[in-house]
Amino acid sequence: MTPVDDERLPPGFSAIVANIGVRDETDDFSVVVADRPCAAAAVFTRSRFAGPSVELSRRHVADGTLQAAVVISKNANVATGDEGASNAREVAQRVAAALDIPVESVLLSSTGVIGRQYPMARVRAALESLGPPTHTDATAVARAMMTTDTVPKVAVAQAGAARVVGVAKGVGMIEPNMATMLAQVFTDAEIAAPQLDAIFRRVVDGTFNCLSVDTDTSTSDTAVVLASGGAGPVDHDVLEAALGDVCLSLTRQLARDGEGAEKLLVVQVTGGRDPAQAKRVAKAVVNSPLVKTAVHGADPNWGRVVMAIGKCEDDTDIDQRRVVVRFGDHEVYPAPVDEPGLARLEELMRAAEVHIGVDLAVGDGAATVYGCDLTDGYIRINADYTT
Repeated sequence: MTPVDDERLPPGFSAIVANIGVRDETDDFSVVVADRPCAAAAVFTRSRFAGPSVELSRRHVADGTLQAAVVISKNANVATGDEGASNAREVAQRVAAALDIPVESVLLSSTGVIGRQYPMARVRAALESLGPPTHTDATAVARAMMTTDTVPKVAVAQAGAARVVGVAKGVGMIEPNMATMLAQVFTDAEIAAPQLDAIFRRVVDGTFNCLSVDTDTSTSDTAVVLASGGAGPVDHDVLEAALGDVCLSLTRQLARDGEGAEKLLVVQVTGGRDPAQAKRVAKAVVNSPLVKTAVHGADPNWGRVVMAIGKCEDDTDIDQRRVVVRFGDHEVYPAPVDEPGLARLEELMRAAEVHIGVDLAVGDGAATVYGCDLTDGYIRINADYTT
């Protein structure tokens, strides 16, 4: 991957970052725009309460072309009825007019509190006075997307002559289902939209869809990629690898910054009947509140892991007599763990990154998922979220 200190957007992309009045104290708006129409692909939440921004953006990306990606943070514009849908359309229209591009080439994402209308009088005034896109700093874009995030999330990679730069936000309400929180990836690689879509869906499935903080699927999940073509054609395998590197880095950053989190939790399942079974079991482990609290307390209670595996009751080919569980490189089941072994495991689990491995001994399927520990900080953040 390209060094993270080189966090410029790819050549041909620029941004506007501003406060448009959703919140008074911080930037709450970003738009990244390309100097030409881009091949584009996106995946969205499957929530039955998907917000107007998601519905609008689904329509706009349907032809595989976009030129700008907008984020409004601190307000999700979800469960806001016809007024919310009208406001989303107006925001897209005003941004398109300011950038002198077709409205259909604007993707709009919103994130924050559900059930509140945009403060449209302030939003209109701010959008009318937007200056030209001058930013090339991806970190500024990522920071403007933040809600309860504690740090901006940026990842960069090289794909031949092209750059791949991704930004993301999200630390709570995270159990992706076809997408994740908000993630935007930009590249100057040249690729046709159908091929980009196929690549991006594979990448999302192996990265963002392997992430969970709290098992709650957002109403606003959107992951999008724009490819401008400015750097010319890139080998598709090379581009997919670079996209994978960027999205995996963002996935790990998102998990590590989970609301109240103090540790990154990585669960790897091997020996599944197929990758789907392996992911299902891994998600059962990473989502278990008892496993997550044990990780937080550095308690090597492997019984909670086998409990979580056992919840996959429809996977009748899982035989407890064949399963192996490891914390790091240390087997904890079925081999017994003595007192000195428990002490070593406690030390391992005090690390900032904790690995749990499970071998199902059923087939060749494998999956790795990413999450975090569960702390009292998560409860405090979400108990006080709207107040």
